[in-house]
Amino acid sequence: MSVVRTARDRTAGTAGDVEKLRKALAAEHAALFAYGLLGARTSGSLRDKVSAAFDAHRARRDQLRSYITTRGGKPAEPDASYMLPFFPSDATLAAKLAVHLETGVTAAYLELAAAEEAALRRYAALAMQEAVARSYSFRPAQPAAFPGMPVAAAPSVSPSAVQGGG
Repeated sequence: MSVVRTARDRTAGTAGDVEKLRKALAAEHAALFAYGLLGARTSGSLRDKVSAAFDAHRARRDQLRSYITTRGGKPAEPDASYMLPFFPSDATLAAKLAVHLETGVTAAYLELAAAEEAALRRYAALAMQEAVARSYSFRPAQPAAFPGMPVAAAPSVSPSAVQGGG
């Protein structure tokens, strides 16, 4: 079965894509605000990770603005301030906030992954991959290989099997 798209359908798809891009841009604005705050409140290796995340989100923000304007849209402007879910008063809470930020950015790009344009879907997939990788870099321990699956007990080896070779 062949699907023929009209010019009106393509325009509606482009408008929907622009709105998805605007939502991703809004998430990037919020992340930049929070990472700016975290950068001022952290030090050492955590500050290095926060600075790298800030730079990555700034680059994504600039790309999104460009994508929106080339499609005839108007980029969303950042708010003057954003409500944080909690105040990062120490390094542990700063890392927890960074994980929260990356989770929110991932959710915004998940919607963009349903864009009409294949190039935008690829862009969103890569952005989600990067956000999830950054999220895990802020966590104190690596997650289970298969999240949600019960952890298997370590196999027990009897001393006689080791000594007797069987």
